[in-house]
Amino acid sequence: VLSMLSIGGAITTVPDMHRYIVADQHWLTDAQFTASIAIAQAAPGPNVLFVAVLGWNVAGPLGTFATMAGILIPSTALSLWATRWGSQRRETRFMRAFTAGLTPLTLGLLLSTGWVLAEPYLRDPAHRWGALAMIVVTVLAMLCSKLSPMWLVALGMTAGALGWV
Repeated sequence: VLSMLSIGGAITTVPDMHRYIVADQHWLTDAQFTASIAIAQAAPGPNVLFVAVLGWNVAGPLGTFATMAGILIPSTALSLWATRWGSQRRETRFMRAFTAGLTPLTLGLLLSTGWVLAEPYLRDPAHRWGALAMIVVTVLAMLCSKLSPMWLVALGMTAGALGWV
């Protein structure tokens, strides 16, 4: 089901994955969940690798296979079909409205992902102000400069290693 919701990439499904894996099933803690995503995002390769890490942490190799098959197969099949169907109807009003509507949907899903990943640190008094500072710095840097996001990842890594966040 989450595969079909992954508009904007698999990372947009993090809030619902968090709800199911951490809150409902208690398979991982907040810290384990966030660390799994951070490790996968730091590794080279596709963005979707965080799903494999979560699957591994929950059920080992079979969990990795199940989560990757579950996130990739349905959305890939739908994407192939929709691309063929949409290319034949590219200039219709429906297609223009549909593609224009995907932008706010994707932004909303990404914002909810950011909230789920930041919330445990914002609730913890030891990390609250450092996490809030990192969020503000990141948002301002992205809005006001052409700085590569990789520099912000490096800044966050350094702040975390020094215990500031």
